[in-house]
Amino acid sequence: MTTKKNYAGIPDKYARLDEAKVVLIPVPYDGTSTWQKGADKGPQAFLEASENMELFDIETRSEMYKKGIYLTPPVTENSSPEKMVEAVYKTTKNYIQQEKFVTLFGGEHSISIGTIRAFNESFEDLTVVQIDAHADLRKEYEGSKCNHACAVHEASKTTNLIQVGIRSMDAEELEYMDENQVYFAHDLYEVWMDDAIGQMTPNVFLTIDLDAFDPSILPSTGTPEPGGLFWYETLDFIRTIFKKKNVVGFDIVELCPNPAEKSSDFLAAKLYYKMLSYKFKYEDYDGEDEDE
Repeated sequence: MTTKKNYAGIPDKYARLDEAKVVLIPVPYDGTSTWQKGADKGPQAFLEASENMELFDIETRSEMYKKGIYLTPPVTENSSPEKMVEAVYKTTKNYIQQEKFVTLFGGEHSISIGTIRAFNESFEDLTVVQIDAHADLRKEYEGSKCNHACAVHEASKTTNLIQVGIRSMDAEELEYMDENQVYFAHDLYEVWMDDAIGQMTPNVFLTIDLDAFDPSILPSTGTPEPGGLFWYETLDFIRTIFKKKNVVGFDIVELCPNPAEKSSDFLAAKLYYKMLSYKFKYEDYDGEDEDE
């Protein structure tokens, strides 16, 4: 009998559902990706990297894992994209209703369709912040509305969608894009972060496609695009969102691990833990003090 592993190898007392403030749902799904396959191996690579990561966060001077992180069984539904989205939606909604801070790790970006649907039903006036190389706004792709190329189409209709880091899209996506709320990678001017945060409602969900990062720091993703975001500028943006808004949850997707290149896995692991560290540093922060 295999013993269930805890997230990052944390002690059992911090990994129990009844005590944990955070829930982590792995979704090893790669059913609709159109170039490099392997995102279904992303959650396992992320979890293995997390086990080898220091759990004291220097920046926030915290050991966030002591708030409790429950690692759920993976969502393994893969009979169709539509059924996968429904399974992710139901699983996410279940843990939100248990008043947990719900996070997911994919898998390809189509998992976010179900994730965002669950959060949008659970939190009023939701802003979705998409950090991504690709617009992912197609209404349908390859015969399905639940394709990774359609990851935020529904969100563009039902939530306040803000897109950051975009540098690849199809002309048809312009029809669904609000360019006033898109921060293209080639045009990140001096005060873009302030402008983006000014467009957000109080409740924010973050969806992070790892191909948003420049391939020089994260090459192991299904569709790497040149000219991406870097580590500290991305953390600066994410930190400010956690500080000024109520981040209600997040997902991270599109790690496509390469056995010969572990730095991408480690970046994903570090990013996840950083985001939790920010969440619990600022959870009681009222957002009134604008100075740091």
